Amino acid sequence: MSPTKTFSPNQLRDYSSLFSRSAVKEWMNGNLSSIDFKIKRYDENWYSSTKRTYIDYLKFVYSVLENQYQNEYILKNSFLNDWLIKELGESNSELYSEFRIGSAIADLVMFNGTSRAFEIKTELDSDKRLNSQLDQYRKVFNEIFLIVPASKIEEYVTYDNSIGIICFDILSPKRFQIIRPATRSTDIDAKALMHIFHTSEYKEIVTHHYGQLPEVTSFNQFEICKDLIAKIPQNELNHLFINKMKSRAGNYGLSVRYYKEFNQLSLALRLNMKNRKQLFSILKAPLNV
Repeated sequence: MSPTKTFSPNQLRDYSSLFSRSAVKEWMNGNLSSIDFKIKRYDENWYSSTKRTYIDYLKFVYSVLENQYQNEYILKNSFLNDWLIKELGESNSELYSEFRIGSAIADLVMFNGTSRAFEIKTELDSDKRLNSQLDQYRKVFNEIFLIVPASKIEEYVTYDNSIGIICFDILSPKRFQIIRPATRSTDIDAKALMHIFHTSEYKEIVTHHYGQLPEVTSFNQFEICKDLIAKIPQNELNHLFINKMKSRAGNYGLSVRYYKEFNQLSLALRLNMKNRKQLFSILKAPLNV
C-alpha cells in the first residue's frame, strides 16, 4: 500500500488519533491496541505484505497524513523538524508546546535571547478566536508568528502588521518560508507574567532584583510580588522572564535524524531521552495483530 493512494477524510481523521498524547501514554504502558485496531480496520493488506514493527506502521501512517492531511500535529511536527530543532541546536534555546497565557494556549513557544510564540492555523482551522489569542500573546512575547498554509496567506496577512507570517507548503522544497517578519516588542505585562510564573519563580525574581524578599504570607505573597515585579524596568523584566522559562525546561529528546515523526509528541509529553528510548523500544516490537 503506497502513501500516494487517496484516503477518505474519515480514515485520515482516524489515523491522526494515533499521534495524540492519550495514545502515546497507552503505548508507554504496553497497550498497543489502538495501533492494532487501525491495522485491522484499514491495513490488513499492508500487514500481510510487510509484517514489520509497530514503529514501521506508525511511520507509514505519518507519511499518509503528511501528504494528505496536514492537521495541527503534522504542521507542528514539520515546523519543529524543519526549523526550530535546527535553531535549538545552534543557540541556548528552549521549546515548549501548548504554552498557556491567560485564556489562550500558544501552539509552540521558543525562548533564547528573545521570546517567540508560534500560532498554527491549518486548512481545517477557523480564525474565530485568533484576535483574542493574539491579544494574550502580545502581553508577554517579544515576537509572534502565524504559521499558515500557502492557500491561506491572503486571509491572514491582513492581521496586525507586527505579527509575522510563515507560510507552509508541503509541495515546496523549502516547506516553511517567512512571508513577513515579526516586529519585536519588549513591552511586557507583569500581571500576565504572574499567572505564568510558579510561586518559587516570582519570589526568586523579586529577590534577584531587589536583593531580598519582603516579609510575606501565603495570603499576600502574590499581590506583593506582583506590585514589585510591575516596577521592574521592562527590558530587565523581559530578560528575567526568558531566563526563568529557559531554566524551567528539561533535557528533552528531539532529533531530526531518528524517529522525527514523534518529535512533537516528545515535546508535548516532556519526554526525556530515557522516556523516548523506552517508547521506541516498545514500538520496535513486531506487529502482532
